[in-house]
Amino acid sequence: MAGDDYILIMSSIVKDFPGVRAVDHVDLFVRRGEVHGLIGENGAGKSTLMKILGGVYSDYEGEIFVDGVRVRIRSPRESIAAGIAVIHQELNLVPQLSVAENIFLGREPLKFFFFVDFTRMNRMAEELLSPFDPTIAPRTPVGELSVGRQQLVEIVRALSLNARILVMDEPTSALTEAEVEKLFEVIRRLKVSGTTIIYITHKLKEVLTITDRVTVMRDGKVVGTVNTSEADHRMLARMMVGREIEEAKREVAGYGAVVLSARNLSLLSRETPGKRILNNISFDLRSGEVVGIFGLMGAGRTELMLTLFGSPPGIAYGEIKLDGKPIKLRSPIDAIRHGIGLVTEDRKTTGLILMMAAGYNATLPLLPSLSFVNFIKRRRERELIERLWSKLQIVPRNPSMPAQNLSGGNQQKVVLSKWLAMRPKVLLLDEPTRGVDVGARAEIHKLIREMAMGGAAILFASSELPEVLSLADRILVMHAGQIVHELKAEGATEEEIMFYASGAHALEER
Repeated sequence: MAGDDYILIMSSIVKDFPGVRAVDHVDLFVRRGEVHGLIGENGAGKSTLMKILGGVYSDYEGEIFVDGVRVRIRSPRESIAAGIAVIHQELNLVPQLSVAENIFLGREPLKFFFFVDFTRMNRMAEELLSPFDPTIAPRTPVGELSVGRQQLVEIVRALSLNARILVMDEPTSALTEAEVEKLFEVIRRLKVSGTTIIYITHKLKEVLTITDRVTVMRDGKVVGTVNTSEADHRMLARMMVGREIEEAKREVAGYGAVVLSARNLSLLSRETPGKRILNNISFDLRSGEVVGIFGLMGAGRTELMLTLFGSPPGIAYGEIKLDGKPIKLRSPIDAIRHGIGLVTEDRKTTGLILMMAAGYNATLPLLPSLSFVNFIKRRRERELIERLWSKLQIVPRNPSMPAQNLSGGNQQKVVLSKWLAMRPKVLLLDEPTRGVDVGARAEIHKLIREMAMGGAAILFASSELPEVLSLADRILVMHAGQIVHELKAEGATEEEIMFYASGAHALEER
């Protein structure tokens, strides 16, 4: 076998699904004690490869060697026994149980053969946590922790299983910038202690910051493995998509009339009387304009989007006008009737019916116009779906496939296709490119620009400043439920935006 340098070798791995070869004779060589990046477009095969390593898929071809020993991984239990632990994007914790109970779930230390020894279990958890974050109390319910700290509990649980290889799948997707830096500190400590990490992400900045080497996949195959020190953003992006990526241009034909207006829009919490989630929000949105909203976690971006779509997470006050006329949005149905569409933050929970065919997901908002006396005109629906699949380049080109079987980027395209077909006056986008690769991101940006050029008024919220600066014509900065600053994107800087988003402006005014 290859030298002792490699703790993990996956040789000529093949995995087929009906009609699709997801992983095609892949070779992956991971060195002992390194942080090894694994990147590729959505649908490139990286998640499938890691599910094979984690024991989710047992019907694969090829060989796997861990520490020079050939292993056959047929279940998650066998993966753990081989010293491999996978931390998934959706954390696998029980919110009601304590930190210690989550770490040792199913392996609790016992006393008198039958009773859980909580004192010993809490002490063991404290010892495991202390090198990373000694402020986390073992008795604290996990549901009370921030997402970043919950992720640390997952890492500690993996280490308690004596994992030598730690797979992190999109570990920063729900973290703040401060939490990302703390995670990187943990990763560096793990590396020093000899733990090997496979790091899967769509964020090339993270790849260049934290990894030693990176393997790029495309269309189920490995394109190549490079030393991170010899790579740059453009080189990795080109390897991922096999072409130069064209950024969406900010050029517009000119803005039209004001389409959507909000005046003194406020949102009161139902759970906490007197608490304001949104406070006197006022702004205008014009036809052909792309307006970005930026704010840190808790600023109220998502709550504003939901309120504008007739689904406020609280008691809403204020005025919303469409084409200069006041409207009442009592439900999302009202919003859709008025020509307002929303791409939600979480496509899997609120954007798609995962078990339904992807094509039928795309036509859901249009069923009234596709029906006659409560019967759906299936022929017309199929023609529309075919046009959407061709326009958005959704793969596989099989609209009858359940939405849950598509990659993240293609799921996001299906969500967008619903509103593309509806041709909305106003399109609200909450984190439109979260969890999608660099190629799909560029395509989505281009599509947003095209919709604006066609006359739609676009309002999007993003937690990524570079995305806001590159895509928006105008930026609204939110802090603590208020719009605290407005500026044109052209000439704006990250420092200026963050100054207002962090609340530093309020401190300076005191």
